[in-house]
Amino acid sequence: MKFGFIVPTGTTDQILDLAQEIEAAGWDGFFYWDGIGGQAWDPWAMLAAAAVKTEHVTLGAMIFPLSRRRPWKVVHEALTVDHLSRGRLVLPVGLGALDNGAFSRVRPEATDRKERAERLDETLEILERAWTGEPVTFNGKHYGIDAMAFEPRPIQQPRIPVWVVAAWPRPKSMARAARWDGIIPTISADPFRALTPEEIQEIRDWMATHRHDGTPGEIVLEGVSPAEDPAWVESTLQPLAEAGATWWIESRWE
Repeated sequence: MKFGFIVPTGTTDQILDLAQEIEAAGWDGFFYWDGIGGQAWDPWAMLAAAAVKTEHVTLGAMIFPLSRRRPWKVVHEALTVDHLSRGRLVLPVGLGALDNGAFSRVRPEATDRKERAERLDETLEILERAWTGEPVTFNGKHYGIDAMAFEPRPIQQPRIPVWVVAAWPRPKSMARAARWDGIIPTISADPFRALTPEEIQEIRDWMATHRHDGTPGEIVLEGVSPAEDPAWVESTLQPLAEAGATWWIESRWE
């Protein structure tokens, strides 16, 4: 299991200092977030700065709601951070949360769940095609591109890894995650409940069955751990790792 840390707030200097401290302390990943309004810096600018301040940690934001970002802009933003970091970017994506009211307080933003899902799927398809370096022609319901190439190609091949938020056991949601490189699972009936090892094992088996390469890919969990508590690691974290979880993201949103 690998371990990441979300830094949700602070000045730009504080956030970058923490990125370096996280790496020095032996964590595997540094993550920011992608928000609207409030105390939120631009995630791509923060990740670009973190890329040149660190050497080893995986970089990303939890999460990018791609329905509100132009696909061709994301292509270049991700390529830039991928190259600045020498291949350490991961792209966690999802529909985005509506409960904080941010989507509904700015216009125009898609708030309908179906439309946001359609825009997410189209954006991911455009990213995959664009990162090949070959000309992209795309005619979707929401986006279109006429024979445009995007260069350079990512350092990471065959593409920058994509982790997708998916609700277990919804078939359409799970199928989206199975197309890509990892899943950030939630429980359909109770999205804020922690998953059990038994549920993680079910998700791992489902992903291995439905992914093209026969492996489950990354299984990424978020949560808050007590500090320096070996008993908690043994009783809570170890069973999740044994069940198939590959990342624990320390998510201290407060």
